[in-house]
Amino acid sequence: MSGDAAVAGTASAGAGAGGGGMRAGAFVYPWDVDGDPAAPGLLAELGLAQVTLAAAYHSTRALTPRHPAHRIVTAEHAAVLYPPDPDRWAGRPLRPYPAGEWAPGDAFGRAAEALAPTGLEVHSWVVLAHNSRLGAEHPETSVVNAYGDRYPWAPCVARPDVHALLVELAAEAAVRPGAVGTELESCGWYGLAHLHAHDKTGGVALGEREQFLMSLCFCPSCREGYGEEGADPDELAAAVRGALEPVWAGSGPPPGGLGALEAPARAWRAGAARTFQEAAVAAVRAAAPPGFRVLLHAEPDPYRCGADTGTDPAHVLGLADGVVARPHRVAEFAAHARVDTVLAANLSVVSGMGGAPDRLADEAGRAREAGATELRLYHAGLATDEDLTAVRTALRKLG
Repeated sequence: MSGDAAVAGTASAGAGAGGGGMRAGAFVYPWDVDGDPAAPGLLAELGLAQVTLAAAYHSTRALTPRHPAHRIVTAEHAAVLYPPDPDRWAGRPLRPYPAGEWAPGDAFGRAAEALAPTGLEVHSWVVLAHNSRLGAEHPETSVVNAYGDRYPWAPCVARPDVHALLVELAAEAAVRPGAVGTELESCGWYGLAHLHAHDKTGGVALGEREQFLMSLCFCPSCREGYGEEGADPDELAAAVRGALEPVWAGSGPPPGGLGALEAPARAWRAGAARTFQEAAVAAVRAAAPPGFRVLLHAEPDPYRCGADTGTDPAHVLGLADGVVARPHRVAEFAAHARVDTVLAANLSVVSGMGGAPDRLADEAGRAREAGATELRLYHAGLATDEDLTAVRTALRKLG
């Protein structure tokens, strides 16, 4: 078989992986592949159709259990994992940070090039509103809670300068050479729920309602926005603090909501998130070739913050080609899906991080029943050999 035929055969086999038309993809960091000649073949042999390869990522400490040169990679700050275009960012006070020694030069490009002969599709993985270094160096860009505390890991997407930075970053980081699609993470509001360094916030249990209250932003842009929606920002902040008092006292969740102030607060946040998501997707599409696929990591509740950002399902599926979502939320997106909508169920396969690779086939089956069309496996680079053996077995069973 010729080299070209071998690649085509691998791609054809991968495209059907997952069974019943469900493609399977896995998340990978460039440092999982770059410098490890065995990594591309290992990934292809799992039965995947694609690799979602990080192009812009937040700070992390990651295990690399098979790499011949290292076992721990410490990414000290949020960075792009390729050389940012100096002309694109010239004169801009806010710009992406290049990676340090953990991903020098064009780490994304080297990894994508190494994966190309396997026939695996490469899709870029772009983290947007999650950047601790930005918040440390430009504190004015951060979310500010009702108590006046800044969240330096959470850029406020309602600020015009932050909006402009992240939209431009989406366009540059998504459309890397070798990528045929992208998955945008934290493309919306970020808030309290973030595992910050040596996190010590678990002493008081915070449910979804409390997380929402602690994630409302009161930076100048958001205070102005609440006012435009008819809410006095000082009154809103006081109402948030009052609602949370029973939580700090240990007597339970806040009774009721924020009264008449709740609707304008939610309206402002939903509108700001929509505007950001629309601009980010439009910027990617303008920079991408025809057929380039754009997905958002998403939750179906507009008020949610985090990596899977809150969205309105009907709106986001009219905007992007689909979403990557937790399995139990897929059905809420499926109700608004088109024939060609991608609904990728995100399943953890790292047993040491709470994943269940031995139950992957069953979990994938349930996700398919809920409307999932594809699988995303988190995370091939972090998983043990035993975990990956279970993944390989499950994908063959599903196929």
